[in-house]
Amino acid sequence: MTDRRPPSSRRALASVHLDETAKQIIEQLQQDGRRSYAAIGKAVGLSEAAVRQRVQKLLDAGVMQIVGVTDPMMLGFSRQMMIGVKCEGDLESIADQLAAVEEIDYVVITAGSFDILVELVCEDDEQLLELLGRIRAVRGVVSTESFVYLKLRKQSYSWGTR
Repeated sequence: MTDRRPPSSRRALASVHLDETAKQIIEQLQQDGRRSYAAIGKAVGLSEAAVRQRVQKLLDAGVMQIVGVTDPMMLGFSRQMMIGVKCEGDLESIADQLAAVEEIDYVVITAGSFDILVELVCEDDEQLLELLGRIRAVRGVVSTESFVYLKLRKQSYSWGTR
């Protein structure tokens, strides 16, 4: 399940301090999200119950999620892309409106050539065309540029533990 809360509601979570044990637990789950609490406990030197409590605190605080990551191509989504969005006006409001579009998986306000980047997957060019129209219809969106993914070479989710 993707965190659909607007970025502004997650800001306070960015300052969470993780001790070394929490980082080790996260690393264990990044290697295998189905690893048992007992196995994680053995690796980090805690009891199964202590690991269960710490994992729940990390989940409740929004520090991490445990999800099944799929390969969109294997599921019939032939188009994956990043779309650069140039805007005028309130970037946070525009980003929140884009984040509300179910088919958009990732929204980030950026510095550089684009004000906002969005990532999405589509079944085909017809769906892509429809989504581009919806993105461009958001008040404040000036222009878009699409970057279609041709081949995935690396995908990693092991941030923040080293």
